[in-house]
Amino acid sequence: MSDHNASENTGPNARRPVVGKLDEQDLPEAARIFRLAFGTFLKVPDPETFWADRDYVYSRQRAAHVASYGATLDGELVGSNFVTNWGSVGFFGPLTVRPDLQERGIARALLAKTMEQFNAWNTRHVGLFTFSDSAKHIALYQKYGFFARFLTAIMSARAVRHTAAGWLRFSELSEAQREEALQSCRNVAETVYPGLDLSGEISATHAQGLGDTVLVEGVRDIAAFAVCHYGPRSEAGADTCFVKFGAARDGGSAEHHYLQLLDACEALAVAAGMSNVLAGANMARHEAYRHLVARGFRSEIQGVTMHRQNDPGYCHPGAYIIDDWR
Repeated sequence: MSDHNASENTGPNARRPVVGKLDEQDLPEAARIFRLAFGTFLKVPDPETFWADRDYVYSRQRAAHVASYGATLDGELVGSNFVTNWGSVGFFGPLTVRPDLQERGIARALLAKTMEQFNAWNTRHVGLFTFSDSAKHIALYQKYGFFARFLTAIMSARAVRHTAAGWLRFSELSEAQREEALQSCRNVAETVYPGLDLSGEISATHAQGLGDTVLVEGVRDIAAFAVCHYGPRSEAGADTCFVKFGAARDGGSAEHHYLQLLDACEALAVAAGMSNVLAGANMARHEAYRHLVARGFRSEIQGVTMHRQNDPGYCHPGAYIIDDWR
């Protein structure tokens, strides 16, 4: 997810931004720029208060599986980007630049460092979420080898289900059980895309108190899982349980376990006192998308995912996956 002017001036008279690791001391200003940049782009009345009920900056900078970069001009922070490592899969964002300093090459400098990071990780599948109606954003990312593929709907529904069958909360397991659960989740992810690994996301969510991870039990092992955020320090938004990533083990029972997973996410939302469930559905995974629609989920935001080298990754029919690359 990004917000900046794609036609940036990099002429000889432009000051050159310096990109380095984003420090803890930079976070208040990075969060302010994030709100201001997106609020300005979306033309909200008071950009400085945009999405004040959620966090995309502090939690990502503090997560071990995320590389965080800041851009400075004359020592002053003017933009940032966050690069997420899900094993063989990676994505970046939010990439934001202070609105009054756009068209200065800042976003390009952040993108150059971002691509270096993916190369260092040897990430197999790389993508991003951006505005589907912004020709400038899409044209810029094409220069870095990304191509727009299917629309992704960020969808919400009321949470009313109090109970669900056969599920556990990661937070309620013992330390030894959590290690077993992390391996089981790796095994599930491996079936939907080789090398996909959400253990960093699960661990960061637990360690930072951002929410919880739902575990659906199968015959002998975990059959599905979902990393869920809720609360003001998370990415969820007010009164919302946000499914950042969810997947059912590939195979003949995937649809059944996916439906169980949706039940469990709703039950978690109710248990956490949240009235809404928010989930991302890439429309290439049309079966997973149709089930959300059938359960009353409706789109709040609609964007497009862009994939490096036009590689579909795990976005294809038959993949029972929920995700959000914002």
